[in-house]
Amino acid sequence: MTSRQSQLHPLEVNPQTGEPFLRLPAPHQNIIITPPRKGDQLVNMQHMNDPAIYKWIEGPPVPYLPEDADSWIQLVTQQSDAILEYLRKSEEEFPNGPLQFVDASPVRYIREVKEGGTDVLIGDVQFRRGPFEEVLDEAERKRMQKENACKPAGDPTIQYAVGDWLSASHHGRGIMTSAIGLLISAWAIPRMGARHVVAHTFAGNIGSNRVFEKNGFVNMGSFDNGKVVRGEKKILTLLEWKV
Repeated sequence: MTSRQSQLHPLEVNPQTGEPFLRLPAPHQNIIITPPRKGDQLVNMQHMNDPAIYKWIEGPPVPYLPEDADSWIQLVTQQSDAILEYLRKSEEEFPNGPLQFVDASPVRYIREVKEGGTDVLIGDVQFRRGPFEEVLDEAERKRMQKENACKPAGDPTIQYAVGDWLSASHHGRGIMTSAIGLLISAWAIPRMGARHVVAHTFAGNIGSNRVFEKNGFVNMGSFDNGKVVRGEKKILTLLEWKV
């Protein structure tokens, strides 16, 4: 890694707000990826109550209430803040480099910048340690999760998982394909040391599968690990990316 680079590299920093961000390449220059913000609760709640979104993701309760949004935004803001604080401290400790590895991306919320400079939250991309959903034996899955979780940031043998959602109003434009591609190439590989990333999608989510496949993920097929989401049994598809 090159010396004399900010530990935030390759993030840009908004000169007015001090907020770090990544900007998507053409033709999506009006789309940026930022940390979560205090104040995202209302828009996040609207998205999480949209069946076009929640039917394809595991986490949110339905209905998604204001207290759910408050808890979630507090959690993800703390996670991003912790990464940014570590990088700022690393700037002091390693002023001439090397760039330090981290365990996730501090920028994850996708926003569309409007004329006049305001922006609106339209999506999310999250990296985390892999849950090994594809391992059908529960005891072995837990063993692999624990082993994977104990590895230090930057270890090339870590399995990461990526999850995402995008507002239905912005589907079909290539935005998520571009966002995931940018986060992998600009952040996950150089700043996390990622060499192995998986995605787990619900069966039938053809659009999401195509987004990952366009970014070099290989569709490894479907599997049944007994997952039930909001009372409904789910068959999962494994998509895998390796360097």
